[in-house]
Amino acid sequence: MEKPIFRFAPSPNGYLHLGHALSALENKRLAEQTAGSLLLRIDDIDLSRARPEFELAISEDLAWLGIEFDGPTRRQSDHLTDYQEALDTLKDEGLAYPAFMSRAEIRDHVSAAEAAGDSWPRDPDGAPHYPGVDRELEESERIVRIAAGAPYSWRLDMAAALSRVSTPIHWLESGAGPNGETGQVVANPNLWGDAILARRDAPASYHLSVVVDDAVQGISDVVRGRDLFHATSIHRLLQELLGLPVPHYHHHRLLLDADGRKLSKSREDTSIRDLKSAGLSPADVIRLIN
Repeated sequence: MEKPIFRFAPSPNGYLHLGHALSALENKRLAEQTAGSLLLRIDDIDLSRARPEFELAISEDLAWLGIEFDGPTRRQSDHLTDYQEALDTLKDEGLAYPAFMSRAEIRDHVSAAEAAGDSWPRDPDGAPHYPGVDRELEESERIVRIAAGAPYSWRLDMAAALSRVSTPIHWLESGAGPNGETGQVVANPNLWGDAILARRDAPASYHLSVVVDDAVQGISDVVRGRDLFHATSIHRLLQELLGLPVPHYHHHRLLLDADGRKLSKSREDTSIRDLKSAGLSPADVIRLIN
């Protein structure tokens, strides 16, 4: 039996907070329990937000917490061709299309539909499904618009994708979802609509890059926060479409603030660095998490 391989994959767009520490320590705990290895991946696919000072701080904070990693660190920015190859595969299979609508145009389209009394679906993150108007464009019109410099992203044709795989799709969950889902969980990728695969400011979406990275690194066990539980549905679909191996999944509890929201770098929730500067020890931080 092969040794389990886990990974911790922070984004260098801010300082780590207690929620990150919980996830990193949970990966460490499970790797030690199973005599597995733990890899570090830097998810810097969003090149506009990634900063070298944040990557350095990530390494320092994890080392301070006593978390050691096996093997070299994988940086997404060093492997953009891997994601392009995956995207090209989906395009060649007729499963991805250029989507030209801006956020404002999507908002206006959805608002008009809802004003007319239609119920518009939203993904698990609360974003409205893409209207899919561009899905019906003739190839010649797409070529003309792209040649004219029209901005666009690549989206998955969900209906076409689902027609190519045997359903239902499952994954093995050893943690729990928001409603206690565990064991063999049935994926529902349709919840995401025509999900983004790549856009101008990011050569691959989180959904596409994470399944490619996990396959390349041989990750056997994905351990992450419960806020990503529903994302596993789209990840499982992409794994099926691209012929990638399927890890086991473990979604752990989240740390919430006083308002019941998960901790966030964008709101500058208390960072590990702040706690360290305030005189707390790694043991103190672990007690705060537990």
